[in-house]
Amino acid sequence: MIILGLTGGIGMGKSTAAAAFRRAHIPVFDADAAVHRMQARGGRAVRAIGAAFPGTVRDGSVDRAALREAVLGDPQALSRLEAILHPMVREEEHAFVSRARRRGSHAVVLDIPLLLETGGDRRVDRVIVVTAPRAVQIQRIRARRRMSDSDIQAVIARQMPDEEKRRRADVVIRTGLSRHASLKALSRVIRGVRGDTCHSVRY
Repeated sequence: MIILGLTGGIGMGKSTAAAAFRRAHIPVFDADAAVHRMQARGGRAVRAIGAAFPGTVRDGSVDRAALREAVLGDPQALSRLEAILHPMVREEEHAFVSRARRRGSHAVVLDIPLLLETGGDRRVDRVIVVTAPRAVQIQRIRARRRMSDSDIQAVIARQMPDEEKRRRADVVIRTGLSRHASLKALSRVIRGVRGDTCHSVRY
């Protein structure tokens, strides 16, 4: 089974790419969605986050805005949060891959925003990076999230520079041109995965 790692900075187009793989019936593990479930009411991370960051849990779920405020700009606080969440996400990822193997899936996608930052590329066969110009990236973030410009810049700053991500990728998908161009490039990747021929291909 081929394990693909899908990554890219915030606002770069991972959701579009992940949706294309799902439409092609390639299972996708969404690390962000896993984190959201863990922080929702009854989620497995709620109690630990509430203990580590008092005031960030309300009505049985994590207040994501309050948590973001508590960790942004504080590397030690961010490390404490990651120490809580990352092992839990890894457990869910492992269970996902195991289920896919039992079902006989030819390939799976691990959609992980911090794949390269956390060494997750060692767990995948190919790294796919989605990228877009900085102006397009910021425009997308502003349109989809209630974040101040300073918060946007802080999130971008803690992620690996886009240039470095592209350098370390096996496949680069550029999403800043048009949706049609992005989907066409993704279709080529999917055909390559099905034929197991996408080693070190750049689009």
